[in-house]
This record gives sequence, structure tokens and C-alpha cells, in this order.
Amino acid sequence: MEMSDQQRIRAPRQTVYDALNDPEILKQSIPGCEELEMISETEMTAKVVLRIGPVKARFSGQVELSDLVPPESYTISGEGKGGVAGFAKGGATVKLVEDGEETILEYDVKADIGGKLAQLGSRLIDSTSKKLASQFFTNFSAIVEKEAAA
Repeated sequence: MEMSDQQRIRAPRQTVYDALNDPEILKQSIPGCEELEMISETEMTAKVVLRIGPVKARFSGQVELSDLVPPESYTISGEGKGGVAGFAKGGATVKLVEDGEETILEYDVKADIGGKLAQLGSRLIDSTSKKLASQFFTNFSAIVEKEAAA
């Protein structure tokens, strides 16, 4: 699965970059996130509960940040295991572009899934992925914009 999009955030680029590296903001932004813990400056562990069609699973995984160019861009990659539901692994390149007092967050995502999840069909996986990405960025934008306004 591949997906590219962008989101306009009413906050300065440095504020957005800092928020993308803040585990508490990320935890609040990720749909179904139960835990998110920073284990180093570039590594996190997470537990997320998701429902994809008829399959509900708890994923445990690790996330790593690389190619850091603060406050412009980074690459995020990770892998999550959901027991019998299967696994998901992939990554995203995130780029932040200044636009006056606002920031345009651009992302390109590539992901692979396996197990029961892979049997659900690409159309369901793609639509669910887009929905989850939209929820994440809506949540993330609201939190960052609220903090920037304060």
C-alpha cells in the first residue's frame, strides 16, 4: 500500500516538528493508541488497538526515526505485530514546508501487511488506512494548533 497527502497546520514549522517528536502528543493523535513510550531520541514502542473490517487486533510495535533534518523532515519506520491478526510494517517520509506562519506537512507512506489482515482485500485496507491517517492528522493538527495559539 502506498499513500501520499499533505495537511496544512496553523503553527510554525519548529512547533510542528517538535510535536512530531513528542510522545504524549503522538499518543493523543494516533487512533486506538494505548501506550507510546520513547526509549531513545529516535526509538519508540507502542501498543495500538485497531479494527479493520471484521478484524480487531492489538498491535505491539517499535518505531524508529531516521534521516532527521530538523525542522524540515525525517523518515519514520516501524513494525507492529497483532498476533493471529497478522503484522504491519512500513514507513513514511515526512516533510515540513513553511508557508508564512503556517506549516504544510507532506507525507509519503509505504506499508506492507500480512496474516489475516492481508486476506481482507486491498480496497478495505486502503480505505481504512486513509481513514486512520485522516483521523491522526485531524487530531494532531488540533492539538498543535491549540498549543501554538496558547
